[in-house]
Amino acid sequence: MAKSLSLPSRPFNSPSSSIGTHLSQPPKISCSSISIQSQSPKDQLLALISDQERGLKTQKSPQKLASIVKSIDALASLAPNSVTTDDSLSATWRLLWTTEKEQLFIIEKAHLFGTQAGDVLQVIDVKKKSLNNVITFPPDGVFFVRSSIEVASSQRVNFRFTSAVLRGKNWEIPLPPFGQGWFETVYLDDDIRVVKDIRDDYLIVERAPYTWKE
Repeated sequence: MAKSLSLPSRPFNSPSSSIGTHLSQPPKISCSSISIQSQSPKDQLLALISDQERGLKTQKSPQKLASIVKSIDALASLAPNSVTTDDSLSATWRLLWTTEKEQLFIIEKAHLFGTQAGDVLQVIDVKKKSLNNVITFPPDGVFFVRSSIEVASSQRVNFRFTSAVLRGKNWEIPLPPFGQGWFETVYLDDDIRVVKDIRDDYLIVERAPYTWKE
């Protein structure tokens, strides 16, 4: 999502926040005891990522990554011509798994700055042509990148970063915008969304049970 980020030395350690009730723990993914081979392609994929700590473990396992990518391809092949850039794309999406190194670095190293990463979100509004990439640091911290978006095809969306903010309880640091690109939503249903982007990174997100707003 971002090339690099240096978090300030002050911790996000306020005792209370409206965010913290949602975001103090990574989302849990239930996994059936039935063998992966006998599950639907969607359930196979969710089973494969269920113990991967949002992608942290996958970085150390090329074989696991290959299995997940194969499962993504199988799921995408079920509806290769589906339209995934209409209003159904608009939602607050919560990260389940990714290969994006920048996001994973922040998730893994947040403790060095006296905090921990909570929910990682994508907040998309197709009509308003907006995208926010969000990393929360409960109870009060958040880093988010604002982007403008344009629908390019039935599955592809172009984006351009416009600004970024690192925010604590009583302070805020604006950061410059730093890039552009595209992503393709190769699978979308009422529960999850699967994405491949310009850098060949993958993202699997679920519809969050709440709506994030600045």
